[in-house]
Amino acid sequence: RWQKVLYERQPFPDNYVDQRFLEELRKNVHARQYRYQAVVFQSGAVVQQLCSVCVFVLTWWYMDAGMLSPQGLFGAALVSSLLGYVLFDAVDGGAGRCASGRTRWADLKSTLVFTAFTYGFSPVLKTLTESISTDTIYAMSALMLLGHLIFFDYGANAAIVSSTLSLNMAIFASVCLASRLPRSLHAFVIVTFAMQIFALWPMLQKKLKARTPRCYVGVTVLFALAALAGLATVSSVGAVLFASLLLAISCLCPYCLIRLQLLKDNIHGPWDEAEIKEDLSRFLM
Repeated sequence: RWQKVLYERQPFPDNYVDQRFLEELRKNVHARQYRYQAVVFQSGAVVQQLCSVCVFVLTWWYMDAGMLSPQGLFGAALVSSLLGYVLFDAVDGGAGRCASGRTRWADLKSTLVFTAFTYGFSPVLKTLTESISTDTIYAMSALMLLGHLIFFDYGANAAIVSSTLSLNMAIFASVCLASRLPRSLHAFVIVTFAMQIFALWPMLQKKLKARTPRCYVGVTVLFALAALAGLATVSSVGAVLFASLLLAISCLCPYCLIRLQLLKDNIHGPWDEAEIKEDLSRFLM
């Protein structure tokens, strides 16, 4: 009888296996079974980030066209930031703040330092890229915003995820676009707004998603409708295309993922590489 050993001579060729070899065959051992509603819920992070980029570009376009004053945008952003700050603590009753040990005074100091620093350097931001053509600025901004969407942390444990790189690319795009606005005050307001929508807004999203899923879904829908309404005032065709993109990401892509899961056929058996499960840390002492 054939034995799966290498230290004995057997009257069988080296590649011989008997009928018992496939008894240990297992399929899709580690495959995850996804539910359509759960996948749609998780796709909300992608939808919200696309809408954030859309809202930022629309805000810049309104300011560049003279349809939105920097004072009005700064006031609206300040009020929304205060409301978001209160909501951020109210969602978990301040448990997250107590765990981090960060005080409100520290938050206020950080806000004042960032605001003063940005306002002081706004003339520099305004004239930083004057020697670069406008077409190049637009191309660089589009590339940076695309990189921001690619490297953003949507909750996946992947090597490509980099929150720091994603935020830096978004701020770089805002600085590039700010240099094409009429005055230094416009540049200051648009960079401040970029920090709010690309840094602070995702933090509130994640807490709402973890603590109050229903509120998170409602906020996502309202935010998407607001982005579509703003885009419709600029281009109706663009609004239709953007709405199609959001529907494809939130509805069509989850359906395709569920269907493709049925075709998964990963096999596991005695041919897999051996895994050492014993604790070998004592040999490192």
